[in-house]
Amino acid sequence: MDRQHGTVKLPSGEAVPRLGQGTWYMGDDGGAREQEIRTLRTGLDLGLTLIDTAEMYGDGRAEELVGEAIAGRRDEVFLVSKVLPSNASARGTSQALAASLKRLRTDYLDLYLLHWRGGIPLAESIGALQALAAAGKIRHWGVSNLDTDDLRELETVPHAGQLQTDQLLYNLSRRGIEYDLLPMLAERNVPVMAYSPIEQGRLLAHPELRRIAAEHPVGENAAIAAQIALAWLLRRPDVIAIPKASSVEHVRQNHAAQDIELSGEELAALDAAFPPPVQAEPLEML
Repeated sequence: MDRQHGTVKLPSGEAVPRLGQGTWYMGDDGGAREQEIRTLRTGLDLGLTLIDTAEMYGDGRAEELVGEAIAGRRDEVFLVSKVLPSNASARGTSQALAASLKRLRTDYLDLYLLHWRGGIPLAESIGALQALAAAGKIRHWGVSNLDTDDLRELETVPHAGQLQTDQLLYNLSRRGIEYDLLPMLAERNVPVMAYSPIEQGRLLAHPELRRIAAEHPVGENAAIAAQIALAWLLRRPDVIAIPKASSVEHVRQNHAAQDIELSGEELAALDAAFPPPVQAEPLEML
């Protein structure tokens, strides 16, 4: 990771922002649409140019909102979307991508992920992603919510080395992947894309996060708990965080979290409050 420029390198060698923008639940409230678009555009202005979405989010409404937000700015964006496992057949993946591209108002994706493991054979789903990459409709492919056994199976699929990321639930309260999955990915130089990095807001009231935040100035104000939770993730060279912001102020706060350096004592305090795993745990999803 290049901390100065805030990037993480994918296995392809391409550098992407270590802090991006998530869109889960965006587009669900028509009254919030203009604010959500302003928020995404402000994020782009701040350099948070990786935007993650999915066909599942709002049955396509999030993709439509993203398409409007990035209109005229597509070349600035590293655009990520995901195919539902029920659509991830040889033919279904291509059809799903076509629908996503239409909603997003673009003719290609930078990264297309299998959203989670379903009933369609993994080799067929990955083969479909590879075919789309060969056709130039996606630049890269990856997976989401795949555990160690799934990744071992994936390694038997041709061209498995083209895997760019595994998007996973990872935050202070969801550290199970640190025991085996995160090290496995690190050995292969595959970064994790951490979704729900503040546990959909449920970490905000935690007293230890609030205590540490109060001791960290960010500009003229003290930090907030969400910024400490993000800083904890962003300290790692192999993690890309994709928090959703609900307002322009919120996305500015997320951006500022990149400037927070946690001390060894603070990291130890967070380990005490949120203990790391001591054995393998089932993969968690939201």
